[in-house]
Amino acid sequence: IELFSIPFFLKFKTNDGQLNAYQLRANNKNLTGVASKESPATNTPAKDHQKTETTYINALILAFLGGLILNLMPCVFPVLSLKALSLVKIAEKSHTMARLHGLSYTAGVVLCFLIIAGILISLQAAGQQIGWGFQLQNPIIIGLLAYLLFIIGLNLAGLFDVKNSFGNFGNKLAQGNGLSSSFFTGALATIVATPCTAPFMSVAVGYAILQPAIISLSVFAALGFGLAFPYLLLAFIPALQSRMPKPGAWMDTFKQFLAFPMFAFAAWLVWIVSIQSGSLGVLGILLGMVLIAFGIWLLKHIPSGNKIGVTLKIIALLAFLGALGLLPANSMSIQNTQNLLQTQEKSFGQVYSAESLETHLAGDNPVFIEMTAAWCITCKVNHATSINITSTKKVFSDNNVEYLIGDWTNQDPEITKFLNVYGRNGVPIYVYYGPRDAENGKRPEPVVLPQILTPGIIQDTINSSSL
Repeated sequence: IELFSIPFFLKFKTNDGQLNAYQLRANNKNLTGVASKESPATNTPAKDHQKTETTYINALILAFLGGLILNLMPCVFPVLSLKALSLVKIAEKSHTMARLHGLSYTAGVVLCFLIIAGILISLQAAGQQIGWGFQLQNPIIIGLLAYLLFIIGLNLAGLFDVKNSFGNFGNKLAQGNGLSSSFFTGALATIVATPCTAPFMSVAVGYAILQPAIISLSVFAALGFGLAFPYLLLAFIPALQSRMPKPGAWMDTFKQFLAFPMFAFAAWLVWIVSIQSGSLGVLGILLGMVLIAFGIWLLKHIPSGNKIGVTLKIIALLAFLGALGLLPANSMSIQNTQNLLQTQEKSFGQVYSAESLETHLAGDNPVFIEMTAAWCITCKVNHATSINITSTKKVFSDNNVEYLIGDWTNQDPEITKFLNVYGRNGVPIYVYYGPRDAENGKRPEPVVLPQILTPGIIQDTINSSSL
């Protein structure tokens, strides 16, 4: 009889509300058809430093706190700063209008979160193995976001302020006095926040994905409300507004300064495209930026009231369309992406796969898993400050820790399954499997480390399992 083996996941909730998951493998080696456990990697509930159990109320609170902390992330703070200064000017004229802007901004944030969550839930229901940040696994989305930040940066720097239907985009989006500007700024804040993962956020999102749609969407709404809350608070409390710097000529200089975080963010996104689509993808994005700058320059110098002006507008439009046509359409293979990321970072460790994890867990040594992505800022900071450093490498070496790193920059169903087993729906996640006990031959329960790492947390986790 030809042998076959079919892996599958069993997720269930215990009587006390604890979410557990087992990875099983059905085969015809045992003629009774009893499913056999594939590996202790996924059939043991993990200890989690961030939670003991997650209920609906806990998830709402964690989502709100996670959204609140997102405001401090480098991808969100420039947008929020710019809008906060605009709010101070509005509040000087009318506190009622300031409150309306706060509500409009909040609506933009929450609605954008709900749209992204709705798409995620729908795609998962259709069988797609994706998670939070799925849109950033598409190089076209990354390219469009890079274009958007590049255009806003040019506008903030004062390089264009054209008065026609094509121009003044960044100014209207982030600085305009209309309520629509606050709404779209909220949407922009949500979009640029997606590469960041705050503490508490992953637990809440992981819980939400396993729930019915209405509960799931309410958790994402709480996440959005947390992101919008500081601006909403500023809009409704005049005492906070009075503590803001007074409007003046310095605001124009500060506005120009904020262009550089936008350019830096755009450059980082281009680097992500290099991971996803290689050098040709980067070339396409850079040429697209040249076309965008050329089109804006044309619009800025169009003479009014003659046929030449119409011709130049058409040429500018073609330049913008050409930039869209240069967006990279394809991602590199998962294996090439992982190898390229490791080569660029000169990272130690081995590339994660379900097979390699099973092989290492069959041995006696401890195993440390890092799940990351090129577009995840929190992941990159943790790796640079807490993992890829001399002290952590020494701890790994002294304790014979096998280190596996999985890259989720592009879609990878294996990594998505791993995340789901531990109740997570996004990166980063760090899981430590202690060494096998010499007497009974069993491993202790795996430990899920916090999303914000320090070298001390890693060292304490490893040392405690060695006692």
